Amino acid sequence: MAHVLVVGGGVGGLATALLTARRGHTAELFERDTRAPGTALDRDFFGWRRPAVPQATQPHALLGAARNVLRDELPDVYEEMLRLGARERHELDWFDVRPPARPGDEDLVMLQARRIVLESALATALRGEPGVITRYGEPVTGLTTFTGLTTDTGLTTAPGIRVTGVTTAAGAYEGDLVVDAGGRRGGVERWLTAAGCRPPVVERHRTGLAYFCRWYRLPEGREEGPRRPWTVTGGTFAGCAVFPADNRVFAVTLFVHTEDTTRSALRQPAVFEAAARAFPPGAAWLELGAEPLSDVLATASLDNRWSSLADERGPVVTGLVPVGDAITHTNPTLGQGTSLALWAARRVARTAHQDPGSAGFAAEYDAWAVRTLKPWFDFQVVADTAIGERFATRAGRMGTAREVAALFDCALEDPEVMRARARVRHLADPPERAYADPQIRARVARWLAARPDYAPNAVGPDRGEWEKLTAG
Repeated sequence: MAHVLVVGGGVGGLATALLTARRGHTAELFERDTRAPGTALDRDFFGWRRPAVPQATQPHALLGAARNVLRDELPDVYEEMLRLGARERHELDWFDVRPPARPGDEDLVMLQARRIVLESALATALRGEPGVITRYGEPVTGLTTFTGLTTDTGLTTAPGIRVTGVTTAAGAYEGDLVVDAGGRRGGVERWLTAAGCRPPVVERHRTGLAYFCRWYRLPEGREEGPRRPWTVTGGTFAGCAVFPADNRVFAVTLFVHTEDTTRSALRQPAVFEAAARAFPPGAAWLELGAEPLSDVLATASLDNRWSSLADERGPVVTGLVPVGDAITHTNPTLGQGTSLALWAARRVARTAHQDPGSAGFAAEYDAWAVRTLKPWFDFQVVADTAIGERFATRAGRMGTAREVAALFDCALEDPEVMRARARVRHLADPPERAYADPQIRARVARWLAARPDYAPNAVGPDRGEWEKLTAG
């Protein structure tokens, strides 16, 4: 079996180490932070300064794809999350009466929790795993490499560089495979360049969106917020989303274009709340008398980034594969990041016995990523481009874009369209399959025909109202 060295102790790194150990391998995890997540959730979530993980206090969505990996591969982690306060929500529970079940509906369940709940559950499982060594406070500072001739069939094919281990301030560690779970700001690409590798192939798309989030807790005795309205609402220049989480905690998020002149005012709690209440989901949740738990947390300059360790000549390096944000960092509007990270961690665990230092392994992993992860990255890019253009131009959506918006609004009334939408949202079906279904297309067309004056993205304040709200 293989000895796997994991660079980074975030969700992707923790899951990779745990899953590989559960498959009979051994793993060694290296994390710059000096400690693991604990079970004092509020203390760690609000009080733990984690500059290397700026997204730690932002809302996370654990879609059905992520839940399925945990349920099927790591049931103890899943149960620990529920024990810590995570809540399940079936997408079809939007309706007063859930429609008759169909095969696959079990995949449409979201796990509502803050990121720290998942990290804590993974860390708890990892502490009891005999095949894992965790090295907290020992960040990786470089890679050990071997330059030679790559061969997979007994015939020399090309000169290449193989990663054989990592270095830290404490020394060097050898392994059969190194997994880069260091995120989009990790140093692996720089270390590969220093070793003489060809550069990774990077695709980057700016989103032009800025996010402002504030955390709240529902009043004592109220375990759930309102079922309606829908928790995500977007206008032509701004949007609002509510993220129910664990232990009566929820987040309200506002998002605008990065060049919007009202952006800086949203950092003020009073302005933020007034603006959030102008949208149906923000008003519905905030009027329950929730207690604020944080200041307004801002983040911007996000991009969708795909990084491949293979070019037209093949793998640029062997013995190393990326997971999580190191391979695909996606903007949080669709909540895909955790699911894609867990998929990659599971792939590494399932294949680590297949000569992980070979060129064939590296090529197969890249092909799997392009086949499995890249379509969802591309879907994210298309979705964010549409939002960014709408916010930048403050224009309504017409033509095909109007039909796309109608599909989402129709789903709130039609269980069959909701099921199709949910299968895409939870990464169970690609959009080109779910939305191309003739029955779904016909239902949306009938819904639109009955509403000739339908105007998409009409919910929320108009621009004049918005500027008054954000004037403070």
